[in-house]
Order: sequence, then C-alpha cells, then structure tokens
Amino acid sequence: MQSTKEPWTSPLWRSRPAFLYSRRPLARFVGRPAAAFLHIEPASGIVLLVCAVAAMVWANSPWAASYEAVWGLDITLHIGDFELHHSLRDWINDGLMAIFFFVVGMEIKSEIVSGELRSVKSAVAPIAGAIGGMAAPALIYTAFNAGGAGAGGWGVPMATDIAFAVGVLALFGSRIPSAARVFLLTLAIVDDLGAIAVIAVFYTDDIRSGWLTAAGVVLAIAIVLRLLNVWSAPVYLVVGIALWLAMLESGIHATIAGVIMGLIIAAKPLFDPAAAHARAQELAKEGLTAEETEQLVRLRRDALAPTERLQAANHPFSSFVVLPLFALANAGVALSGDLVATAASSAVTVGIVLGLVVGKTLGITVTTWIVVKLGIGRLPEGTGWPLLTGIAAVAGIGFTVALFITELAFHGTEALTAEAKIGVLAGSLIAALLGAALVALTAPKRPQDALEDLSACPNRLQP
Repeated sequence: MQSTKEPWTSPLWRSRPAFLYSRRPLARFVGRPAAAFLHIEPASGIVLLVCAVAAMVWANSPWAASYEAVWGLDITLHIGDFELHHSLRDWINDGLMAIFFFVVGMEIKSEIVSGELRSVKSAVAPIAGAIGGMAAPALIYTAFNAGGAGAGGWGVPMATDIAFAVGVLALFGSRIPSAARVFLLTLAIVDDLGAIAVIAVFYTDDIRSGWLTAAGVVLAIAIVLRLLNVWSAPVYLVVGIALWLAMLESGIHATIAGVIMGLIIAAKPLFDPAAAHARAQELAKEGLTAEETEQLVRLRRDALAPTERLQAANHPFSSFVVLPLFALANAGVALSGDLVATAASSAVTVGIVLGLVVGKTLGITVTTWIVVKLGIGRLPEGTGWPLLTGIAAVAGIGFTVALFITELAFHGTEALTAEAKIGVLAGSLIAALLGAALVALTAPKRPQDALEDLSACPNRLQP
C-alpha cells in the first residue's frame, strides 16, 4: 500500500525539510502554489503581461517621475582603470537580455541538431512562414514610413514573442494539435534568428576594430574549447562574459554574444543515453555506495545534451526574472491626450500595428500556402488552413523583441520611441485577441466537446 506520509516526515530528512516542503503557512499557501504556477505553460506569458501592465500603470501614476528616475539610474562598474558606465535600463537591455538570447541560441541549436529544423520536409513550411512573417510586416511599415523620420524602425514589427504566442495557444489545451504547436515554436525560433541577424547587421553603433578583433579572438578560443570537447560550465561562463564585454565595446550589440555562446554549446550528450541507462541499471542492482551514487548522478547528467541541461537551468531565470525586468523597464509609456492623438495618426504607430496584425497573418499564411502548393513543404498534421491562419495571427504578438528593437531603432528620440511602443503594445494586443478568436473558431473540438454537442442535438445521430 502506498505511503500517505508527507515528504517532510520521511526518514530521508536528516534534520528538517527545505522551506518549500515544510508545514509553515507561508510555504503551504504561497510557496508551493507559486512553484506549481511556474510550471504551467502560460506562466511566463502571464508574468510578462502583469509586468507590462504594471509598467504602464507606474508610468501614468502620480509617481510617474520615479519610473524614469529608477530605470535611468546611473550604474558604473570600475575594473582598475577600465570603466563601464550605463543606466539601469541599459544594464538590463544590454546585460541581462544576453541571458535571454543565450537561451534562444541554445533553442536554435537544439532545433537544428535534433528538432524540426533537422528535417528539411518538416522545416520548410515554418521557415518559409517565418520569412514571410518577417518580410511582410517590414514592407508594410516601410510603405508608411519610407523617407520619413521613422524609416529606421522597419525591424520593429518583424518579431514574434514566443512566451506570449505559446501562452495563447496553451489556453486551448488539447484542442491544438501537437504538430501545430511545433510549427509555431519552430516559426518563432527562426523568427528570432532573423531578428538577431537584423540587430547584428542593421542596429549597431560605430564599429571599434580593436574590440571587434578581441571579440574574434575570444570567439576562436570558445570554438577551440568546443572542438577539444571541454565541457566545464565555469570555463564557458568566463569565455562568455569576455565575449559579451568585447561585443559591448566593439559597437555590435552585446546580446549577440549570448546567441553565439548558445550556438556553440553542444546539443548532443557526452554519453550515449542507452549506454548510460544500462550502466545505471547495473549500479542499481545492489546497494549503492556513496561513490556509486555520485557516479549515477554523473551518468544522469552526462546522458543529457548540454543545451538541454542549460536550457532547463537558465529558462526559469530568463522567463521569470530577465523578461519581467525588461518589460518593467521598457513598457512604461506616459500616455496623454496629445500623445494618443499623435500616435493614432503617426506613420510609425500605424505601420507597426498593421505590420504586426496584417503583415504577420498574411505573410505567414501566404508563404506557407506557396511552399505547400509547390510540394516542398507540408502543413502540420491535423491543421487546416483556417487554424493555420489563426496561428499566424497569434504570431503577430511581438512584445519582447519588438520593444527591444524599438529601443535600438529610436534611441535618443523620445517622441518616436513612445509612438513605436504604443504601436507595439496596441498591435500585440490586437493580434492576441484576433488570433485567440480565430483559433477558438477553427481549432478541432476535444472529443468530450463533440459528444456534448451530439447529446444536445440528438437528431444528428439519425442516419
């Protein structure tokens, strides 16, 4: 019979259990429910949305002056004679966001090595959709802003926010075919790769050749370490920080260092998983010594690809610390009647909204339709064109990377930055609502829903 003892009553506890497993009211009513919440699929999107709303409320509250005061706070780091001088917002955008892009880089590497991007037939449709979903919004934006002061913002509506997009689909549970989820994830990852390329090529400052050379040397060291099969995480951490610093000072956006390090990390395990499992079974046949237990732990660790382990380790921090801080620091726009009126007629705002809502939907759907009709790609299993159109609309949620590119494109131009942020927030909200409505109307019904419909209309059962 299964034991009903609580985990903290187990004799395995030598003294007392960790806080989360204790009987304390704070652990029972706050800690454990919070831990459970963090494991649900839409959790990161919900936290991100809450922080974006909080930033807007803060920026339009009686304490609005403190919003810019906090995020504009000057923080200087001295290392001998070397000095790094940035605002708190810049430390988040240039520093912490490198961790987010590091996770993105590992996701791209995993998809290329063992995911959907490994199979050409499966990858063609989402890759084509991503390309169309980047090109169409950029063209729509350019049509409104060519030759104007906001012409440089064409990259803003190109991005898809993975956390929000996946969160919207998660609301429909099992009604969304698994292949359709994979399609959106693959599309969003390729979209991120495109956004990274755009940032690296088009949104960089003046290049400093000395620091760029230093970045190249550090990158070469990282590649050599990878070829020598060095697996030490602390070594790569030091190399990654050095690469980030060299990128930051070179003029190329520092977050690119995160992507590069993510792509360098190995996507295959050190030990063959089947062999590791067999060895673990051998060790478990008899009582384990302390040394054998440690060996078992190492086997379990090394049977997982480093990208998988590091994603699991970094994803919570990226999703629940980095991105919420980014939203708090960047989503706050002080609204006024004049600003709203200006934004409503602004070519920047209109171009971004139409790019995210119309450009994403049409670009993804049309390019996917073309490659499917040409026979070089295929629709996700269980997904029809109406549902694919809904998923394409959901991909128009461009919050995180769109705000990130906004800061790069309009840096130092407060009016255009505010108009662009309003466009990103409005366009993402419209895309989320439109996409959710289309998915709700077109997604296959769950089996129990179909049975309820039949029982409500018994005539349908008649031949």
